[in-house]
Amino acid sequence: MKKMIVAAAMLLMAGMTSAYAEKGGGGNEAAVKSLNKDFASAKNVQWEQSKDYLKASFTINNQVLFAFYNSNGELQSVMRNIVSEQLPLSLLRNLKSGYGDYWITDLYEIAADGHTSYYVTLENPDTKLVLKSNSEYNWTESAKTLKDAVQ
Repeated sequence: MKKMIVAAAMLLMAGMTSAYAEKGGGGNEAAVKSLNKDFASAKNVQWEQSKDYLKASFTINNQVLFAFYNSNGELQSVMRNIVSEQLPLSLLRNLKSGYGDYWITDLYEIAADGHTSYYVTLENPDTKLVLKSNSEYNWTESAKTLKDAVQ
């Protein structure tokens, strides 16, 4: 009987530990609580900690999201990768008309402080550009790198 109680207690502890690991396990307690409140249906949560922030990677409805928290557990921003068709039409039109000789290699959306910004990495054979949306209509060049002609 005693062995069954110990075994049941161990199973219960293992279940609680794996549940915590799914939504916690790496972030500080305040950030974990915030994530559980902000994204109650988050699954496959993984935490990374840097000097300035905590990053939670997780999925909701088969979409991978990244939430950034400060050390007090306050949500700072949410990021997700998107496809070009998810851009506001004006930004997509601006990209196609102004950067038609480039292809998109990375595109993501960041929501912070009630505002949404978009970042796109564009490449052609000679150049790599990173653009940031400065409104719902225009892009500004954030970085430009010339590719080495001999690779």
